Amino acid sequence: MTSSWHRIGLVTDIPRRGARCVVTPIGRIAIFRTAEDRIFATEDRCPHKGGPLSQGIVHDASVTCPLHNAVISLTSGEMRGPDEGRVRVFSVRVDPLTEVIELSLADDVAAMCEAAE
Repeated sequence: MTSSWHRIGLVTDIPRRGARCVVTPIGRIAIFRTAEDRIFATEDRCPHKGGPLSQGIVHDASVTCPLHNAVISLTSGEMRGPDEGRVRVFSVRVDPLTEVIELSLADDVAAMCEAAE
């Protein structure tokens, strides 16, 4: 399936070691920016207690849930440490000249359509 990219903002719209949310047809997605200006996207819901990950603390390539301090990898979506679980991660890309962030939802939307059939 050909991927479809959607412009969601600029790198500078997100504070370093912070996050912003976008609302999509598949739910709220948290867009994270690390101290090194790496950009990641995950669903905005901790798999353990449902906490808003966009309100967590970003460190290295991880985020700590604001409700119970679970640490989640922004690259894989896996919880680290004694907790188990996973959040969905989404593909993002950044134009190096304009710093425009784009998000791809094509695979997830296609999966939703297949599940509905």
